[in-house]
Parts: sequence; C-alpha cells; structure tokens
Amino acid sequence: MYPPLSPFSAGLRCRCPRCGEGKLFSGLLNVRPSCPACGLDFSKIDAGDGPAVFVILILGFIVVGLALWLELKYEPPFWLHMVLWAPLILGGSIGMLRPFKATLIALQYRHKASSDIELLNE
Repeated sequence: MYPPLSPFSAGLRCRCPRCGEGKLFSGLLNVRPSCPACGLDFSKIDAGDGPAVFVILILGFIVVGLALWLELKYEPPFWLHMVLWAPLILGGSIGMLRPFKATLIALQYRHKASSDIELLNE
C-alpha cells in the first residue's frame, strides 16, 4: 500500500501519481507504459486536450497582457512584437505543457476518473 501523494507535487515533478518516484514520461510528452518504480500501468491513463487548453488560456492571458502593455506604453514596431512574443509563446507552451499534463494525470489517478484506474488505485 502506498501513502497518499499530492497530485500537484507528483504532477509538477512529472512523477508517478502512486509512488512519486518513477518518471511519468519517456519523451517530451510520451507517457511511459508503466511506472519503473512501482509498476503502475499508465496505458489506460489519458489527459486528453485538458493540458493544452489550460496552457493556451494561461499563456495567452499573460502574453496578450504583456503585449498590450508594451504597445500602449512604448508603441514599438510590429517586428519587435514578433521577436519578443514568438519565443515566449513557443518556450512557454513547451515548458508548461509537460507539468500540466502530469498534474492532470495525477488528478485522474487520485480521483479515480476511469473505471480502469479505479482497479489500479487499490
């Protein structure tokens, strides 16, 4: 039996939602078939489009707010907006997507969001 683990702690560290030790991903966003530490089967777990939606909304709010502030305060040329915001959007979305996906997977596991996960959670 494994002690309860915070889904946010496991998600932000991209670790197994049951033991908190094994790595959740084998690549950038590819979920491993199972946990290397405790053997939890990850094949039934799917975060869907939720992580992408959260990243789009949060990062979009930040970038649009900063771009609007910069435009109203300094009125820079359009090319400067492209140079500033394109790398921030790409880097921010890639950097945020992995922990958001891991956190949603950990929340699915914690709340037994699927009948297949319910059997594994015991």
